Amino acid sequence: MTKPVTPAPTRRTRLRAAVALACALGCAALTALPAGAESAPGSGGAAADAVLFDDFTYTAHDDPRLSAHGWSVRSNAGGPGVPGASWVPRNVTFRSAGGNTVMNLETKTAGTAASTEQTEVLTRSTKFKNGTYAARVKFSDAPPTGPDGDRVVQTFFTINDLKAPMADDYSEYDFEYLPNGGWGEPGNILYTTSWETYRPDPWQAVNQHTERRQSYAGWHDLLLTIDDRAITYYIDGQHFGTHDAAYLPERPMSINFNQWLIDLAGQPGTQPRSYHQQVDYVLHVKDQVLTPAQAGQRVAAYRDAGTAFEDTVPAP
Repeated sequence: MTKPVTPAPTRRTRLRAAVALACALGCAALTALPAGAESAPGSGGAAADAVLFDDFTYTAHDDPRLSAHGWSVRSNAGGPGVPGASWVPRNVTFRSAGGNTVMNLETKTAGTAASTEQTEVLTRSTKFKNGTYAARVKFSDAPPTGPDGDRVVQTFFTINDLKAPMADDYSEYDFEYLPNGGWGEPGNILYTTSWETYRPDPWQAVNQHTERRQSYAGWHDLLLTIDDRAITYYIDGQHFGTHDAAYLPERPMSINFNQWLIDLAGQPGTQPRSYHQQVDYVLHVKDQVLTPAQAGQRVAAYRDAGTAFEDTVPAP
């Protein structure tokens, strides 16, 4: 959010895939679905499971299924990012990559606030709290065309609203990649940050963060777990950081992906350029701490069964 501060198949094949999914989710009974089909909420999980899975097999930002599945494509003004920039739904598109449909977030600028278009996709419901969050995200280090250098932020995070400055029931958990630096950093850096609270003006933040200064261009498996003891972050199956119980969430949150510019100082030129962040899937398993391997098995089972979407997470 802001600178971290410390303090297609045969019937037998379909049935086999369905059994695999059922076992991955607790070996509950499951009816097989045709490849590419979407399950109705509750059709694919064990009774004890509450799960959100989305493979992002949509056609456009205004695909009715996107809204029906609980997602909102942001259009309202405001932060984070460049003051006066807009959030533009049409810059959220869907394309084929590696045999899957992926969501593409495009952020554009020509060096002015009026020309800056940022992107965000988020769940409308704030119903996610403890458990496992996983997403496969493609970060990029440079725009495909135009000059590089803008201080872009590419993200996967959970968040709820700040009810008042320094309110102690605020929660936010971030993966934030800055390919061109920013917030005083000169180059590539990836932050994971767990927030307790903050005050916008004058700025004051209470959080804990872990960072690594290297390029993360390309596809990465991001995983976050929250239980009653700690917040733990993994990247590509490897432990990245663990944050203290003092930063655990008090209230449920939404799930978000966005891409935005910190400011316009990194590349002051006026030649148009755009940055891309892609998302392959998202998974949340309520109240269960999964290893990266277990989360990967769940995603594979959904895909083997042809299940593109499921949401059995109850409203708070």
